[in-house]
Amino acid sequence: MRVAVLGGGAWGTALASHCSRLGLPVRLWAREAEVVQAVNERRENPAYLPDVELAPGVRAFAAMEEALAGAEIALVVVPSEHCRGVYRQLRPIMPAATLLVSATKGLEIDTLRRMTEVAAEETPGHHVVALSGPSFALEVARALPTAVVAASREPAAAESVQRALSSRTFRVYSSEDVVGVELGGSLKNVIAIAAGIVDGLGYGHNTVAALVTRGLAEMSRLAVTLGARPETLAGLAGLGDLVLTCTGALSRNRRVGHGLGRGLSLAEASRGIVAEGVRTTLAACALAERAGVEMPIARQMKAVLHEGKPPRDALDELMLRSLKRE
Repeated sequence: MRVAVLGGGAWGTALASHCSRLGLPVRLWAREAEVVQAVNERRENPAYLPDVELAPGVRAFAAMEEALAGAEIALVVVPSEHCRGVYRQLRPIMPAATLLVSATKGLEIDTLRRMTEVAAEETPGHHVVALSGPSFALEVARALPTAVVAASREPAAAESVQRALSSRTFRVYSSEDVVGVELGGSLKNVIAIAAGIVDGLGYGHNTVAALVTRGLAEMSRLAVTLGARPETLAGLAGLGDLVLTCTGALSRNRRVGHGLGRGLSLAEASRGIVAEGVRTTLAACALAERAGVEMPIARQMKAVLHEGKPPRDALDELMLRSLKRE
């Protein structure tokens, strides 16, 4: 099965290397000429995934048409703000039978669409699968054991991706709950920024535990209201990804929050980092307002990230909310 990976960042590169280790012919599309050159000539991507030797079967291309040639599966792994443009480019050049896999964890700010919804709008006629779960790119690139979820409204499509990508070190579960899997992967980034702020402010493990628990509660409230299954948010794509992103040192969203907690500006804290949670906070709050769902952590993160509120004031306000039953 031929695989195209569209996106030469850390996650796209890691997935391409994983597919190559499985023996699949892999073509990686990257915007940056230096990434294409480094992958093809030195089997590395120092710009996004330094100190990792890539599997030898990965070939990189600057032209999307070349990367897609003969692909049976196309994994789209670009930041959410670029997804619609990439899917729009795909429409006239993608083989008719290609199965699309969205591996982007985010929401479109203007429309509040999930990434599979964007893909369906721009590339009608193709089955779309969402790939999400607790998965740092560096650990996948190094073949450390990882478990994720492939979700699609077409069970056969999810199961096809499951069979194609599973290995001894990369276990793929299948699901039909696309809403839950995508919202879990998107909303946890907002909570991870808050967890980073907690750490940056010097608060303790008690605070982080409370934040993660209450964060899961508000993620679940919104997702279930929008059609997700509660058990999905308690699984890999919800709780699993939330715990990883809130506590793992490799988390970019947590790193941004940590910088904010230490007194850096957002520009300083996010320099050189693509942290999806910064943009997702806006979409999460808009979705919550539209659905009539209370999301106090997301609301405070919006105030910190986009309205200039001091991080300590935001955390204190969360602790001083009116008392209620759990």
